[in-house]
Amino acid sequence: MYKLYIVEDDSGIASGISALAKSWGMETKECDDFRNVTEQFCKYMPHIVLLDIGLPFAGGYHWCSEIRKISNVPIIFISSASDNMNIVMAMNMGADDFIAKPFDANVLMSKVQALLRRSYDFSLSQPILSHRGAFLNTGDNTLTYNNEKTELTKNEYRILLCLLENKGKVVSREKLMERLWETDSFVDENTLTVNVNRLRKKLDGIGLENFIVTKFGLGYITE
Repeated sequence: MYKLYIVEDDSGIASGISALAKSWGMETKECDDFRNVTEQFCKYMPHIVLLDIGLPFAGGYHWCSEIRKISNVPIIFISSASDNMNIVMAMNMGADDFIAKPFDANVLMSKVQALLRRSYDFSLSQPILSHRGAFLNTGDNTLTYNNEKTELTKNEYRILLCLLENKGKVVSREKLMERLWETDSFVDENTLTVNVNRLRKKLDGIGLENFIVTKFGLGYITE
């Protein structure tokens, strides 16, 4: 089920969009803390965001920029400020579409569904995974921590993705090797150990000490 995050301070509009999206088979969350939009985003981990421009405390452009620091999740602006300058600014800030208020509800949902299909290729993969304040972006295979992006190799990314998909659970070495076997290179026990150690060193270097913990005889877990 796709998850929609609605950042709209008009409760009537927000609840109306939420009810409509649910009728289209989506899960929704309406923002209820406009001081901490990004924090709610990270906790909810939506597949798509609807974002108004005029919001309390900080505008939609600010929050779009903040979300773009950690995620490539699709963002659609919905606003009555639909002059050309605002539309251009929204797209330049990283938005994927702009819908002017008032809008036809079914047109809005059709655009949402079309953007989801283009972005996820009919899959339900999560656009972002987080743990201990670090965010794994599945869009560009990077890890963001303290607003700094760290590039990951293909194997480092696959290891971290597997661990975060199973957050709180021990992941066996066999399962990790199966994930690495999806690459073109041969992976054996020693190759896995080398890759995990390199990833640990990289994580330590950005302040994420003991992010991956070994459970001897069992596998690895994120803590």
